[in-house]
Amino acid sequence: MMVNYKKLWIMLVEKGMSKVSLRHAAGFSSSTLTKLNRNELVALSVLVNICHVLKCDIGDIMEVVPEE
Repeated sequence: MMVNYKKLWIMLVEKGMSKVSLRHAAGFSSSTLTKLNRNELVALSVLVNICHVLKCDIGDIMEVVPEE
């Protein structure tokens, strides 16, 4: 299984927030932002912090997709 953060990027556009602003507000590193951009696994605590900042649920920012 793979993860996809496309929903997160769409939500940021809708809220007019940049990726860097999200990184600072949620308190994660630039290397974690790179992992998110590459649809790689990140710590659950990072995802929870993102959800707290965006006032949403985890399913609103990511999905698990089958590997092709």
